[in-house]
Amino acid sequence: MEGTGSTVIYRHFNAPARAFTQFSHDIIRHPRLSSDAVRLLTWQLSLPQGARESLSRTAERARIGACAFTRAKRQLKEEGFVHERRVQIAGGRWATQQLVSSHPLTADQAAKLLAREPVASPQVTPSPRKPAAGPPTTPPTGRHPKKDPGEDTSHHPPQPAEPVEAAPESPRLEDARALVATLPALSSALRHIPPGMRDELARLAARWLDAGHTPADVRRHVQRCLPAAGTPVHRPGGLVRHLLRDVPPRELPRPVPTTRLSPRLAGARECAGDHTQTMLFRPVGDETHCPRCVSEARS
Repeated sequence: MEGTGSTVIYRHFNAPARAFTQFSHDIIRHPRLSSDAVRLLTWQLSLPQGARESLSRTAERARIGACAFTRAKRQLKEEGFVHERRVQIAGGRWATQQLVSSHPLTADQAAKLLAREPVASPQVTPSPRKPAAGPPTTPPTGRHPKKDPGEDTSHHPPQPAEPVEAAPESPRLEDARALVATLPALSSALRHIPPGMRDELARLAARWLDAGHTPADVRRHVQRCLPAAGTPVHRPGGLVRHLLRDVPPRELPRPVPTTRLSPRLAGARECAGDHTQTMLFRPVGDETHCPRCVSEARS
């Protein structure tokens, strides 16, 4: 146990001659990555070129539990070190592509790198089957089934889903990207928005602009919903994503009601003299006092 006095630390380090990997200090000292996330990332980066070990297999070898692995993988994806996508391969099957990078990448950068990698069909080894008892027989043909086999099962095959058209890209997407770039200036809590989340936040901000909100409206909404000063924000990107998820209808300015005088009072003017109540009179010229005040002033 360290005492209250000063502590002097000495470090002795021998550079390995073989089997080593160079890592950036930004990975080892990353403020938003847990120790499990750093271990998972450095383990993957230390694998030889061409290795196909998945993140889950690395977590198993590194003795990282299921919950810790899920949390570490989410942190790596939020910071742009890990990207995933599902692609369809031969035979109608699907495969998951994982990209692990030594520096943060945006979604577009990761998609370009993954598009260069061919997806190999996994080798499927048939399981051993026990032969059926008795001699082989020929199945009967030329007869109709006695009843609909669909009545005997509740697990009917799913109906093919109708193709869903992709949503068109917002024409205000570039303005939204510029808006997201100004958010860190609103508060110190937003200074570390992960680069990998900026495209997602820009698409959310574009929905606000398409609904008629101005960039100033979006900034005021984010600033108004930020926690109190001094409250730590561990995931600033997730906070902004939560604030921009729902787009409220734009409030139009209310018209200012105008006071209209009765037609019989048109042309009347308020007397500038001393009266208990407001005194209106109809001037002949530029006079500011009613005839009563003028007569009292002359007497």
